[in-house]
Amino acid sequence: MFASPAYAQAAGATAQGGISSLLPLAVPWVLIIGIFWLLVWRPQSKAQKTQRARIDAAKKGDTVVTGGGLIGKVVKVDGDEIELELGTNVRVRALKGTLTDIRPLNAPAND
Repeated sequence: MFASPAYAQAAGATAQGGISSLLPLAVPWVLIIGIFWLLVWRPQSKAQKTQRARIDAAKKGDTVVTGGGLIGKVVKVDGDEIELELGTNVRVRALKGTLTDIRPLNAPAND
């Protein structure tokens, strides 16, 4: 109608560029993913490893905070479980995975 068949064939022939035509489109995406990894994923991964190491190092006498907000003193450590003393004659068993913070023995409270 508006274009002759010769025009349509010529336009289609120049559209084939192979991998070299995709490269300029892929480079920005690779850069975005690389920057995102450097600024977000890597620091978060390091922080998680540090937190996990602190929780795994919980020992008798430490004051800990559970995911539910309970604060107690570690009385016994048994593998993946710990026994907490929440008050006088009030002891509970919890999984180490539920701990969110550890305050070492005789550590000052955060203000």
